[in-house]
Amino acid sequence: MGTLEGDELRALAGPFWHPSLPDQVEIRLSRAALQCDHILIVGPTFPHEVVGFSGGAKYLFPGISGPEMIHATHWLGALIGVVGVIGIADTPVRQVIHAAARRLPTPVTLVAAVVDECNLAGIFIGDLYAAWERSATLSGKRHIRWHERPFRRVLSHVPPMYNELWTAAKAMYKVEPVVEDDGEVIIYAPHLEIVSRVHGRYLYEIGYHTLPYFLAHWDRYRHIPLSVLAHSTHLRGAGKIENGVEKPRVRVILASRISPEECHRLNLEYLDPRSIRLEEWQGREAEGVLYVPHAGEILHRIRKE
Repeated sequence: MGTLEGDELRALAGPFWHPSLPDQVEIRLSRAALQCDHILIVGPTFPHEVVGFSGGAKYLFPGISGPEMIHATHWLGALIGVVGVIGIADTPVRQVIHAAARRLPTPVTLVAAVVDECNLAGIFIGDLYAAWERSATLSGKRHIRWHERPFRRVLSHVPPMYNELWTAAKAMYKVEPVVEDDGEVIIYAPHLEIVSRVHGRYLYEIGYHTLPYFLAHWDRYRHIPLSVLAHSTHLRGAGKIENGVEKPRVRVILASRISPEECHRLNLEYLDPRSIRLEEWQGREAEGVLYVPHAGEILHRIRKE
């Protein structure tokens, strides 16, 4: 289906373009999508850490596309940062995805659902772009919880459906915007014992770090798939380099079946999940302590943003 050339990608990325992005991105898609008469996409829309809101053309790119698009979009999202992307409809990553989707000759109809817990809040059917935009607007109303002030400590309780740290990291993505500087997020997942079945070897090699850390040591990490580097920065959150030392904005503590030794290899702090008493965390928002049950579904943001 062609390529996104460097100049086009640079224009779409705007001020977030960086030389670590590829010079060109090959646009590849499952052959079935090119051989059929019509494509029907059915899926939900939620706040998303890479593209802003999930759904729509994201089911094509990177959904059934080649690894080039997966790596490029995820790394662009990492360059922007989770707080600058998640819960925002019009992002450079979404623009890249739409630029690729517009080269698809097959007609597409979208059925975009917005689900509020177990209930259907809305369903939008029609044009790929218009139906998605309407679903993202409703998702922004149903899936974002606004707070008046940041929190010093957050306990994100991960549901069992996230059975790898690769997906359980949503417990950090969706609360980072409400954590104050030098605050902490505890990813409480007493069932979790696997980092990633597919990407674990890379993550144990590189650990979890902030974006400035990887950019400062690019020659050491440039062989790692960009989507893996992006995931690492997303979970570790924002940060900076001071006098050559990495300074994450937020402490990330993992309370799971992953051992203290493994957490050290991953550059994460460890907490024994057996030490956590949920009742001690609940109802303390006025004290700067937030408990998030079923973490990973609702995005938390500060109202003044």
